[in-house]
This record gives sequence, structure tokens and C-alpha cells, in this order.
Amino acid sequence: MRLLVADCQVDYAGALSAHLPRAKRLVMVKADGSVSIHADNGAFKPLNWMAAPCQLTELSPTGDPRISRLWQVTNRSGDQLRISFFDIEADYDHALGLDPGLVKDGVERHLQELLAEHPASLRPGLSLIEREFMTAIGPIDLLCQADDGHYVAVEVKRRGEIDGVEQLTRYVDLMRRDPLLGLSRVEGMLAAQLIKPQARVLARDRGLECVLVDYDELRGIEPLIEPLF
Repeated sequence: MRLLVADCQVDYAGALSAHLPRAKRLVMVKADGSVSIHADNGAFKPLNWMAAPCQLTELSPTGDPRISRLWQVTNRSGDQLRISFFDIEADYDHALGLDPGLVKDGVERHLQELLAEHPASLRPGLSLIEREFMTAIGPIDLLCQADDGHYVAVEVKRRGEIDGVEQLTRYVDLMRRDPLLGLSRVEGMLAAQLIKPQARVLARDRGLECVLVDYDELRGIEPLIEPLF
């Protein structure tokens, strides 16, 4: 991971355009190539980012003589993130190593176990190949195969949110590009008890499937009906 604390300006050009005026920020470049820009206040999410796979190119600054360094980050759709550095206070690399992934809580892990036993509940004709299928960046919850022969990478969550879609995107992109796996075609599926509308929109844009899962139904338990009075 590479971290920079810098006085910078950020411009995003793609389906939408966005501009972050000059200010001191943290710029993070992860080992998978993704780039994100963070402020020291506000929400935990980055102000702007470019998810992997993407390509970072250092350009020669032109125009404003105050700009000391110019980065251009381009994703496979052609969207571009430009970071203009005016002053860099810190720039260092730190290897974190392979992350073991998020440890599931009791309900989420049990949900994963139940879906491994009944993969056809996610989609008719789906069969399990392997649970906790290991990739170079961590394990995918379920690797399944559809009746047409295509593979389906399933990420299981209690709550499906944007972070889960981003995580699934990284797994699917890597699996599609890894020649050692030799998978002809890999689809992505987010399976959760609740899926936020924003996550659905992002998943649809990424070509990923969203499936709502009824935990009680999988366990063979009739849903509780609360009294009206």
C-alpha cells in the first residue's frame, strides 16, 4: 500500500463529473491498484476513488506551474481520475500482506453454510463447487456452477451494501483474469437478507446479480407473525 499526505486537487471525468478543490488530503493506492482520496473529517468513505482494475499513469504537469506532480487513473470503462499534487508532505509504502478476510458473525456464517447445502435456493440449477474458494486476494464465500456450465462467485452478507458490491467486484475481476484458475466464465452474485437500494444500483452497473435470502425459510422455520394488538 502506498500512502501520500498531500495538498492536492482531484477531478473525475466519466458518466458523471466531480471536482475536489485544492486541500490537504490522504491519497491511498492499494496493492490491487485501486486509488482513493480521503479527508480528515466527515464519513469513513473516501471523497473519491477508482476501483480496481485500473491503471495509474504519471503525466508531465502543464498549465499551472504550482503543480509538482500529476496522476491520471483510468478504469476499464475509460473513466478518469486526475490528481494534481501541489505539495507532498509524506509519501511512503507499507506492505500489509495477504488479508484473511472478514470473519463472519454467527448468523452470517450459518447463512453461508445453509446456502452451501442448498445452492439451488439462490438460482435453480445452481450447484456448489467449493465453499471458501481461495483467490489471490482472499476467499470467495461460495463458488458455484450453473446448469449451463458457467461459474458463479457468491458473496454472502446479512446486509448487502456498497462495500459488499465492491468486494465482490474485486473477486470476480480477479477470477476472470487469472489464467491459473482457467475458469471459462465467472458471474458474480451478492446474496443477503437485506440489500440497500444503492448497492443494487451499483451491482446492476457492474453486471452483478442480487438475491434476497430468507434465513428462516432456509432453516425450515416458519416466519413469526407479530400480533396486531
